[in-house]
Parts: sequence; structure tokens; C-alpha cells
Amino acid sequence: MSPTTPVDPERVAKARERLIGHDDAARLSSILSLLADPTRTRVIYALDLADELCVGDIALALELGEDAVGYALRILRTAGMVTRRKAGRTVYYRLADGFPEPLRMHCLVRLIEISDTPSDDEE
Repeated sequence: MSPTTPVDPERVAKARERLIGHDDAARLSSILSLLADPTRTRVIYALDLADELCVGDIALALELGEDAVGYALRILRTAGMVTRRKAGRTVYYRLADGFPEPLRMHCLVRLIEISDTPSDDEE
């Protein structure tokens, strides 16, 4: 059973004012779960840095096989995070228009920094 009287009503009110809704939380969770895979995260980094790359070039940049990169791209494209264009027989991938801006390089780097910081339990 949850408490009915807050210990700190001002902070509870502040949290409620700024809290994201259930739908936004579900969308954010979905995006973050896509980024939980290291290959997909690295593909996003590569596309953010290079603007546009074909599967083979992404595979070379990431030092991975084309099958692994192709699978990651398929999942990211299905989720609407990357788009593709064909130029002859070559397919180029790029981050989708409207790609969640807060997840660009600075945010991903910050998440890595946070994950490298020892938790209170480890100190």
C-alpha cells in the first residue's frame, strides 16, 4: 500500500508537475530499448557522424559483418529511426528526419559517462 501523505509535499508536487505522461514514458522506453543493443547504438553513432552510409561502409567503420549491421538497420528502420535511399544498386542509410534530437551524440556520450561512474554501492 502506498502512503497517502507525502514526507515532502513540495518535492512531490514538483515531481508531478514535470513528470512525463504514460504515453511519453512508453515511447522513451521503446527508444531506449532499441539502444540497449551495442550494434544498433554504434550504427546510430556512425550515421550521426557521417550523415549517410551504405551497409558495407557501416560494417567497415564498426569492424562488424554486414549481416549484423543489416539486421541492426532493419530493426532501426522498422522503428522509424533510420531511412534509406537507393542510388543504383547501393542503398544508403541515414538518421530519419525528426530523429529524437535528445538522443544525439551529446546525450549518448553522457549516458556512457554515467554508466562509467561508480554507484554508491561500489564506493
